[in-house]
Amino acid sequence: MDELSLYVLDITMNSVRAGADTIHVTLTEDDETLCLNVRDNGCGMSREQLQRLRDPFFTTRKTRKVGLGIPFLSMLAEMTGGSVHVSSVPQSESEQHGTDVVATFGKTHIDCIPLGDMVSTFTTLIQGSPDIHFIFTHKTLRGTVALDTDELHSILGDLSLAEPEILQWIDGHLREQYEAIK
Repeated sequence: MDELSLYVLDITMNSVRAGADTIHVTLTEDDETLCLNVRDNGCGMSREQLQRLRDPFFTTRKTRKVGLGIPFLSMLAEMTGGSVHVSSVPQSESEQHGTDVVATFGKTHIDCIPLGDMVSTFTTLIQGSPDIHFIFTHKTLRGTVALDTDELHSILGDLSLAEPEILQWIDGHLREQYEAIK
């Protein structure tokens, strides 16, 4: 994957598979760093799973035998002077369960991969999982882009966020916000 937005998609889809009904995705940028945080209330991971998370030959998926997302994300972050930290609380241990992934990148480093198309990433996530509460925030020095799907649900009632017209509106709404902070 050559864009950070694709890692956001991968990590967030792991949250969906973990049964999360609320997923926060926060990007925070300044002149020097880009910090990505994906936090969910899914089933969480055991200590053993957390310890093996950076092993590319470990995955809980049944469809393939490797799990390259976190190992590659870690490598990319570390190449820019950044880091990746993953914490998780299993559902069996606490009602406050879930996983928190924080990746920090040196934005000015030559090896920092581009952010990519966060708008398309988020419309794809919403289309695939319209009932999940997604909270997206991208904070920059010029302003903030934000979307909270619960706010959309409260306005639209029973209409699915996966309806083409609604997805088109979400896409336009996010693109307008990004245009305003260029």
